Amino acid sequence: MEDRLKAFGLKVNDLIGGKDLSRAEAKEMFRQVLLNEQPDLQQGAFLAAITAKGATPQEIAGSWEAIYEIDTIKATPNVDGLLSDNSGSGMDTLKTFNISTAAAIVAAADGVVMAKHGARAITSKCGTVDMAEALGVDMECEAAIVKRSIETAGIGMFNGMSPLVHPTALGRILSQIRFGTILNIAGSLANPALPRLGVRGVYSEDMLMPTLSTMREIGYRRAIVFTGSNTDGSKIMDELSTLGPSKVVEFDGAEEARTYVITPEELGIKVAQEQDILTSGDIGTEAVRLLRILGGEDRGPCQDIVCLNAAPLLYINGRVSDLADGIERARSIIENGQAIARLRLWAKVQSRDPAAGMERLEGLIGEASSAA
Repeated sequence: MEDRLKAFGLKVNDLIGGKDLSRAEAKEMFRQVLLNEQPDLQQGAFLAAITAKGATPQEIAGSWEAIYEIDTIKATPNVDGLLSDNSGSGMDTLKTFNISTAAAIVAAADGVVMAKHGARAITSKCGTVDMAEALGVDMECEAAIVKRSIETAGIGMFNGMSPLVHPTALGRILSQIRFGTILNIAGSLANPALPRLGVRGVYSEDMLMPTLSTMREIGYRRAIVFTGSNTDGSKIMDELSTLGPSKVVEFDGAEEARTYVITPEELGIKVAQEQDILTSGDIGTEAVRLLRILGGEDRGPCQDIVCLNAAPLLYINGRVSDLADGIERARSIIENGQAIARLRLWAKVQSRDPAAGMERLEGLIGEASSAA
């Protein structure tokens, strides 16, 4: 036991000194963390050290491999084509409403097969799992029900903090830390369905290339990673931004990744004000907001940013030629009622009690309509 503690501690010292781990070394250290073979202080020191050094794609891939092999229930949907996912890393400084969930519903309504993997909020009340649950989707169900939903409704979401999805340790670790770590990327990538098309928002420009490189390393065929900001860049969001520029990296199977910057103006979107897209922190209020967007009642800044963030999903699936076309297609999907119809189907299928889920959703839809 003492030898194992010392060996782990020596690797932590290496990280503190700026030395990188191999993929195999990172996998082994995360294996010990996941199986709780190291004391809490050693686990925390390891996560802090690798974060302070800056995780390499090999280290992130090693941690992902450990999480996927040791602590992830496998669920492979039987669908035509490739699965897609989208998520944000969290830990950003601009706390927006739940944009990625709405964007996924819009994309699914156009035939993109979405296999989402999210988490409950820890420092707020409006994580992607909390939001889906508020809308009537069963987020404490077994992975097999999510798999069925992906096959039937074209969208499903795995609860990344549920022991029915990650039975060993991921929820335990995430519930105990309040700083961004390698797990913000590796944990979100440990999707039971193994999607191969991905859209990721990250909390730092420094995470763009490591995240993209990791996605390539673990088998993604096509991916877009971005970080958005306000006008002067003083605040960051893990979404494409309607407040200011967004920095984007992309690969589509080509040897070299493509790097570019987009602005709302160049995509035909009016620059929003910060207060337009910030979360209220109240899950009921946020659920109604999402339904007003998806139902077409809200045609303002909130719909703009949802359509902007649905566009990359449509783009990497070949449904549009560029992001500008994706924005317009997303608006059309909302306006013709496809988005809200897809949400209804999702709530009905991803559930152990469909009647209860639909009752909750229809009540909120009525509330959203009356608030218009």
